[in-house]
Amino acid sequence: MSEIRRLAVFCGSNPGAHPEYLDAAREFGRLLATRGVGIVYGGSSVGLMAALADSALDDLGEVIGVIPRVLVEREVANTALTDLRIVDSMHQRKALMAELSDGFVALPGGIGTLEEFFEIWTWGQLGMHTKPCGLLNVSGYFDPLLEFLDHAVEEKFVRDVHRSMVIVEREPARLLERFERYVPPRVVKWVNSGTI
Repeated sequence: MSEIRRLAVFCGSNPGAHPEYLDAAREFGRLLATRGVGIVYGGSSVGLMAALADSALDDLGEVIGVIPRVLVEREVANTALTDLRIVDSMHQRKALMAELSDGFVALPGGIGTLEEFFEIWTWGQLGMHTKPCGLLNVSGYFDPLLEFLDHAVEEKFVRDVHRSMVIVEREPARLLERFERYVPPRVVKWVNSGTI
């Protein structure tokens, strides 16, 4: 069982094409705040990132932003947060977000969202952490990605045990419940090009 005190949330700096994406980000922010779960996110004041943070803050939730200095200088940092951490690089951002969090969730987003989620999932695959990783599949946004991941399993590039590490739900409350019950699978250790 996992004790979830804070979740890192990766999501878009754009609002997306459909209002359901913003609605889901706001709902997730409110849910985490009312459950006493803090948020660690990219620190932006735009898009789904802002909707998530602002809704949690409205319900007196803890929201920690982690943002590279280059983005602060472009004036997209959210200065109304519980805590805003300014770092020097994207690598530092991801490492600090991982350190501060007990699990990782991706909401709809673009290249940055996917890159952050895949890296943290890879860290779990390699045994660098045992924290839950999940996708909030708003309006089926991640369906094509999930089909591709299943294809990668069929083609023997992803192991079933690693594919099963990604928790997928359409409802925020259900995703959080599964995170709280999460038991990490046995990690397969990699040696050269084979596995043991």
